[in-house]
Amino acid sequence: MDMVIILYVSALIAALAFGVLVIFLARTLVAVRRTMNNVADTLEGVEKQMEGITLETTALLNKTNKLAEDVSVKSQSLNPLVDGVKGIGETVQEFNHSIRSISKGLTRSAHNHTDSAAQAMKWGQVAINLWKKARKEDVNQTGGKV
Repeated sequence: MDMVIILYVSALIAALAFGVLVIFLARTLVAVRRTMNNVADTLEGVEKQMEGITLETTALLNKTNKLAEDVSVKSQSLNPLVDGVKGIGETVQEFNHSIRSISKGLTRSAHNHTDSAAQAMKWGQVAINLWKKARKEDVNQTGGKV
């Protein structure tokens, strides 16, 4: 009979150990379930935020594309203006070049005709002196009446 009692006591200890194991296992599984629910809720929130971010990113991308198109159109419309300004600049450069050429030509001509101009001034002075002398003689001959 002692063996039977030891057998029952052993079975009772095994049953208690199994019960304790089941209780701890159940508590662990409940904690894991709570953790998994929290993870699921977090992932759900992240998913909703990602949907919002995706929508905002798509809207921002569309606005950026429209802005790029608008800038492209406006830059195309400015091209004739830039070409016009470039043409004006080239015209001003050509005008300056022409003025320089004329100025150089006049300077060269003045240097080439310096002797002629000096001689002409001398002859002009001689002519003025002759005219004054002739006038003076007329005044002397007419008695002061011209």
